[in-house]
Amino acid sequence: MTRSLALLLAGLLTLGSANAQTVKLQTTEGDIRIELDAEKAPRTVANFLQYVKAGHYNGVVFHRVIDGFMIQTGGYDAKLAQRPTKPPIPLESHNGLSNVRGSVAMARTNDPNSATSQFFINVADNVRLDGEPDDRASGYAVFGQVVDGMDVVDKIRAVEVAPHGIHQHLPVKAIFITKALVEPVKK
Repeated sequence: MTRSLALLLAGLLTLGSANAQTVKLQTTEGDIRIELDAEKAPRTVANFLQYVKAGHYNGVVFHRVIDGFMIQTGGYDAKLAQRPTKPPIPLESHNGLSNVRGSVAMARTNDPNSATSQFFINVADNVRLDGEPDDRASGYAVFGQVVDGMDVVDKIRAVEVAPHGIHQHLPVKAIFITKALVEPVKK
């Protein structure tokens, strides 16, 4: 069994519980449902839910789309103006979740504790993003998994992109999150 398959299976065992929180991203390409793992990434999930509940993600564009790697959103409006954010959160990588296809992780700068609102969905197994095992300040914190809508993610990853200003992989035709919704917990 490959390392990425083993990590994916381990991650999936923690997901899918009856009380797992989900967020639905309504996009211009269709809906994406993300199941959050508050047990393994509590601060990251709490941060993400604050942004969802505040309406921060409504109207943001997918501003970085790299086929074979990931799709990123959460920071820019239709005019590519950066939205204001809350203070950054501490890095929660090395939490047992891996950057495999369909996983959702926080974007950050070179500073490991710089994640705010931007996140990405892995469209391939990117386990190198998990970081070095002996370096707790490395990696990108996975906090959820796409449980419905990978067809939409795949549609987005395949769009034509071009450089525009500071954005090197911006979709030629803008793709938006029209609304992000916290779904009721199923009991």
